[in-house]
Order: sequence, then C-alpha cells, then structure tokens
Amino acid sequence: MLDILRRTIQEVNRAPDLPRALSIIVTRVKQAMVVDVCSAYLVDAEHRQYVLMATDGYNVDAIGAVRLDFGQGLVGEVARREEPLNLENASDHPAYVFSRETGEETFHGFLGVPVVQHRQVLGVLVVRHRERRRFAEPEVTFLFTLAAQLAGAISHAGASGEMNRLLQEASESGYALKARSGTPGAAVGRAHVVYPLADLEAIPDRTVDDIEVEVAEFRAAVAGVERDMRMMSARMVDSLAVEDIALFDALILMLRSENLVDGTIERIRAGNWAPGSLRDTIREHVKAFEDMDDPYLRERASDIRDLGRRILERLHSIHPVVPDYHADTILVGEEVSASQLAEVPVDRLKGVVSARGSSASHVAIIARALGIPAVMGIDDLPVSRLEGQDMVVDGYQARLFVRPSPDVRKEFQRLQREESELSRELQSLIELPSETLDGVHIALFANTGLLTDITPSLRSGAEGVGLYRTEVPFLIRDRFPGEEEQRRTYRQVLEAFAPAPVTVRTLDIGGDKMLPYFPVVEDNPFLGWRGIRIALDHPEIFLTQLRAILRANAGLNNLQLLLPMVSSVGEIDAALGLIRRAHEELLEEGEDLQYPRVGVMIEVPSAVYQVPAMAKRVDFFSIGSNDLTQYLLAVDRNNGQVADMFDALHPAVLRAIRQVIDEAHAVDRPVSVCGEMAGDPGAALLLIGMGVDSLSMSAASLLRVKWALRSFSTAQLRALLEEVREFEDPGAVRALLHSTLEQAGLGGLVRAGR
Repeated sequence: MLDILRRTIQEVNRAPDLPRALSIIVTRVKQAMVVDVCSAYLVDAEHRQYVLMATDGYNVDAIGAVRLDFGQGLVGEVARREEPLNLENASDHPAYVFSRETGEETFHGFLGVPVVQHRQVLGVLVVRHRERRRFAEPEVTFLFTLAAQLAGAISHAGASGEMNRLLQEASESGYALKARSGTPGAAVGRAHVVYPLADLEAIPDRTVDDIEVEVAEFRAAVAGVERDMRMMSARMVDSLAVEDIALFDALILMLRSENLVDGTIERIRAGNWAPGSLRDTIREHVKAFEDMDDPYLRERASDIRDLGRRILERLHSIHPVVPDYHADTILVGEEVSASQLAEVPVDRLKGVVSARGSSASHVAIIARALGIPAVMGIDDLPVSRLEGQDMVVDGYQARLFVRPSPDVRKEFQRLQREESELSRELQSLIELPSETLDGVHIALFANTGLLTDITPSLRSGAEGVGLYRTEVPFLIRDRFPGEEEQRRTYRQVLEAFAPAPVTVRTLDIGGDKMLPYFPVVEDNPFLGWRGIRIALDHPEIFLTQLRAILRANAGLNNLQLLLPMVSSVGEIDAALGLIRRAHEELLEEGEDLQYPRVGVMIEVPSAVYQVPAMAKRVDFFSIGSNDLTQYLLAVDRNNGQVADMFDALHPAVLRAIRQVIDEAHAVDRPVSVCGEMAGDPGAALLLIGMGVDSLSMSAASLLRVKWALRSFSTAQLRALLEEVREFEDPGAVRALLHSTLEQAGLGGLVRAGR
C-alpha cells in the first residue's frame, strides 16, 4: 500500500492539470482497494456545492453534472463532519441521496474521506462497492492518508479547482487568484518570470524566435555534457570498480537517446524554447523510470534529473539569458529574491508576484520601499505558464488577475489614476511638520537600502534615515564588498541626509537574506545563525564593515549605529568592544572620527524583557516589528502554511511593544519603530498612542502616515489605544483602525482609489 501511495502522489505532482490529476487518483485507488467505484468531488465555493469531477466506475457523463449542495447527501455529511464515513450499506444512512445520473443503484458499500487543506474542505474522496462491505481499518487509513497527501499534492502541482481548468481553455478568458498577503497599491502590466538557473522545474515556457538556432544550441549543450561525462569517467577510472565506471557509460547512452534528444527538438520545433522543451522531456523520462517495478531502475530517475540540470547549465552558458524587461513589468516567480528585484530598472518595474513569501518577507519590504505593489503567497500560481501574460496586481486585497477582462483592466486603471491623484495631493504635506492636532511632534524617518531610495526619501520630507539596511549592497554582489567600496556607499547616504541623522544597521544576513557567496545551510534559519550572531562569529567581516561605516561619517557626524538580532546583553558587550576597537584603530591611523550613538533592535522576545539592562549600554532602541511579530507568534512569515497567522496587530505584539516603550522611557531612552508596522497608517496611530518617539518606513508610506497623524490629537489616539486593549482578535483591531480612518475621511490610505 505504501508503494502504491508513493507512486500515486508522484503521478499527481506531475499531472499537467486538475482533470488529469483526479483521473490518476480515482484509477489508482480503485485498483489498490479492489472496489467497483472511486470518485472525487471538489468544492465549488461560489455556488456552495460539491461537484463530481472524476470517477472510475460511475457513468462518465455524470462528471461535472452531479452537484450536491453543501450538507447534502453522504458527500455533504463527510465534508460537514471532516472525518471518514464508513457504511456497510449506504442507502440505510439518513443522509443518503440517490443520484440517477451516476448509475449508483447497484452499489452498497461506501467509504468517504475529506480532502482538507488550511482548515478548509477542498473535496471528498469516495469509494463504493457493489456488495455490502464495511471497509477494514487499514483501508480507511489508506484512503485517509491519500486524501491528506492529495491536498498538498494538488496545491503543489498548481492543480487547484477552477484556476487550472481555465488555464487549459483556449479562450482568452482570465481568472483571479487570491494571495495570502500584499503590499499596498495596484498595477497593470505584463508578466516577466524569473527563476533559479539550475532549477529545471522552475523554467517557464517561452516562444522561440529562431528555431534552427535554438536546436543547434541544444545539440551543442548535449555534446558539451557528453564531453564532461567522458572526462569524469576518465578521471575516476583508477578509483572506481569497473561496474561503477559503467554508470558513466550508461549516462552517455542516455544522452544519445533518440527519445531525449529528438523529443526535445520536436518540442522546440513546436514553438517552445530549449530550456522549456528540455524540462518537459526530462519530466516525461523521469515519470517513465519512476513507474517501473524494478527498484534499481526506479532510482535511475535521479540520474535523468541530473542530466537535465547539466544540459540546462550548458544551455545557459552557451546562450546567457539577457532579460528584456517590458515597460510595465510585473516580476513573477516561485520565490522572487531581492537580487532579482534589484536587477529590474525601477522605472520599468510595476508589480511583484511571488508564489511564496509574505508581506513581511525581505523582497516585499524592498518592493514597498520602492512603492511597488506586490502580492505574496499564492499556492496555485502556475509560474511556468505566465511569461508574457497580461496581469493586474491588487496589493490592497492581495489578489492577482491573469488575462484580466477589459472591465477589470479599466477599473484598475481608474484606481491607478485615483491613487496618482492622491499621491499628488499628499505632496502638499512635505513641508508641513509631522505633528498631531495638538502639536506633538513625531519624527518620521525613511527606511532605505538602495542608493536609488535616496532621492525619493528626500523628496518625501523624511527627517533622516531610521534604518539603512547595509545587507542590500551585499545581496546584489557576487562577493563581499571591500572596505573602501562599502565606505563610498555609506558616504553617499550619510552625505545626502546630513545633518539629519542616519541610522545604519550593521550587516543582518541569514533567515531569508542569504548571500550566494556565503552560504548558510540550516534546518531552521530564522532561529539560527543570523544578524549579530554571524557578525560576532566573523569579526573580520564585522570589523571591515565597522571601519567603512565610521570612516564614511568623517566630518558629517550624523551617524547612528544599530545592532540587529540582539538577544542578550553579552552580545551587546561583545559588539561594543569591536566598535571601540575599530574606532581606536582608525584614530591611531590618523582619522578624525566621532564615536557614534549606538542602539539595538528589539526583535527577539528575550530582548523585550531586558530593556532596563540594555539601556545601561546603549543610547536608543529600535523595534523591528517584523521579526518581533514572527518570534512572538512562532510564525515563519515566509512559510505559506502559516503566513496568514502573521499579524503585527496581534494583542500579544501590541502589548510587547507598549512594554518596551514604557520601560525605555522610564530610563530616558528614545524608541523608534522601523518595521513594516510603522508604515501602516492605522498601526502608526496606535504606536503614537503608545508614546513612540519616531517612526521609520519606506518613502512611499511616509506622506500617508503623516496625513494620518496630522488628522488626530494624541488624546484621541490614546483613547483609540485603550479601546483596542480590550480586543482579543487582531481582525477586530484592524477593522476598528480602518473604520477610524474612513470616518476621518482617510479611506484612501487602506484601500485602492481615494
């Protein structure tokens, strides 16, 4: 049974569309359980019905025709109970409903199990038997296990309901997908798919300009891999046994296989580029090997995958892909990285769509800093099929429209115009002070990491930089930048804002910010080696950066240093020792440098409870609401399974932030908030009500937050905070904040349009 289960799931994962995936399921289950019928019903949420989508044993004409309302029949009973239903004779059950279309009158035995994903019933798997039959426990658990695996497999294959059906249609009709989170804004544009160069499955479909050139390059890539194999075989001839060396000969024979070469060329001639054609050929060969009964031959599927990757790498080296970005580019990928985003000219980048991640992931933060709408966390995103597709990104409602209808396109173009008008109106606030109605000043700073952010930040009226992310220059290079290279970068930022303060955060890599030339492989990177931990373990990297930062401040004296991911006072003491050492070394070298103010980020729960002790060592605190939320709620914000649980308005997060502010103020230490929460106009009102001294956000958010804070008095905000303290659910907090903004005439801050 386990072997059958494994093979079935593998086949489902490879299925090109939902009908094929379900057909595989019902056929394999019927064979494995020796039953007369296996059927799959899927949820039609819009019509609140369960629809028969596949069957092996019932009348095939019933597919798509049999629809049961929610709660109706035995299928509805299984979905309602969210547990298996095992009946010796189905018609004896009070919920039984006879369906003439299926031809089920001769069947008695019934077993149904729910297909559940993210607490939602996606469908029901049913097996029927002509004879009276109560299914044994191993049979129940087999079907139950398959259903549990099926939910994830369908999501992974991008075969989830109506979306995949629409993709298979030849018509121009479009579809909408729901994301888990988004960054504000709306964009209309065309998809440009990005992918890891070595990941064959991530390769998108693309049309071919010159078929013969494409075929020639593919043949050259195959020949290059064959040469590599022969060289490897020659190198290992004295180290391996004859039977082991024979493996290389087998791989060379695979490369020469007409099925592999001719099959790929046939696909190229059909119009797909070489990498996409290779992807489909390798997928076909892998399936053939994995379906074999012989365990040894099944294992050869991994050799086929390896050959595919090697040919792909050769293709890239022969003909490097030079991106041609459309004037209205929507960047799309399985997991868009910060470096991929940074490669697109800012004036051409209109939106970001990522199958994985959340609004708090690093790429989303950068998109927000650039004022680019994004949607993150779309399980069903068929990335490989989206190249060149027209799209609408709705960052407010976290929706993506693929091939939008003229009406949808027209509506979002109208909303874009309204947002542009609102942005122009907000420009009148630039010269006005960021103060509440009763005259309390709240400093508004900019978060930045790219040099291209400097001008927008200055134009937004930012009073300085509250967070300069030094990791961005590291992320977009293929090596560590040297001391002088770093100094020039930091100097541009410090000089641009002088004499206003610039808070420079020391290198914060790890988690979702990995350097390709400094790999960190961990099972749980967010709880692992990152931030100040890496800096202290690699003082040669840390000291080089500290020297560059301190030298960049020469004659300006507007620098503030910020230490990330601090969890103990011992880390502060060690970091301060290295800062003093770098400063003293530079003084000895003849540099005339001022010692900077130093602060720590509060983003680890342990730091929340050590504010008084930390205040004895540092000059200020900056709350990183993104990581603080992640760690307090035990939610990996990039994990699609739980990303929707990530919410900075959770009562526990609000209470922790208030405690930090109160304890820091008790010892005369200022507190800033520099996480994404600070750029949310509603959340900013709560932070001001708590007494925060300053807020730091993307330049795109600054005038929106200023508009909000200038519309209320501190007394109103404290009253709002007291009302929120009684709430137990973050959804209720958000609803109140949105309502408050709407009533104040500020609805354009929380939805598309004005």
